[in-house]
Amino acid sequence: MKLLLAEDERELSNALVAILKHSSYTVDAVYDGQEALEYILASEYDGIILDIMMPGMEGTEVLKKIREKGISTPVLFLTAKSEIEDRIKGLDLGADDYLTKPFDMGELLARIRAMTRRKTDFTPNSLSCGNLNLDRATYELSTEGHDPIRLVGREFQMLEMLMENPGRVISVDSFMDRIWSDGEADVNVVWVYISNIRKKLSQLDATCEIKASRGLGYSMNVKS
Repeated sequence: MKLLLAEDERELSNALVAILKHSSYTVDAVYDGQEALEYILASEYDGIILDIMMPGMEGTEVLKKIREKGISTPVLFLTAKSEIEDRIKGLDLGADDYLTKPFDMGELLARIRAMTRRKTDFTPNSLSCGNLNLDRATYELSTEGHDPIRLVGREFQMLEMLMENPGRVISVDSFMDRIWSDGEADVNVVWVYISNIRKKLSQLDATCEIKASRGLGYSMNVKS
């Protein structure tokens, strides 16, 4: 499970990263709000931990911007005791939870588990785009009037990322980071898998297509 940690206190951030990694989370750590926003827009996370008071951009503004873009990733705020109004504002903007500093590490881990579990509970069983349907339980891709095609694991993961974020460009680095995190594959493998998925979309006469944005990545779009 992959988390983004945005905390400008370096010593606290380093301690949190160590504990989260020890608890089997993959963690990206950033130290200001603008960088946090850039990471969120460029990658996929299972949960986001945001300090409210950060240089560059406050956590509440980061949350506002990602919710405006339709990004529903669970967000946990880290706050100081004096930031009551900011906590209320954060919850109103769509934060899932908050934790007041100083906090117990055990409680932080429990809140992260609860936050990400809620995301799983509300994850739809299937994704759709145009006439295309992706069944998350069976890994089957289908359109009406055609026999479904079962995807292999990494094909499914790539198409799931694209269909979860229709119209949004996902970078090659994001695919590599999430699907080939062991670092054993070359970036060209992304193109190979995209090519294979495109062939299957064609077989199904899908009304959605995968578009390439040169130098940026790929996106799933309804054909115009």
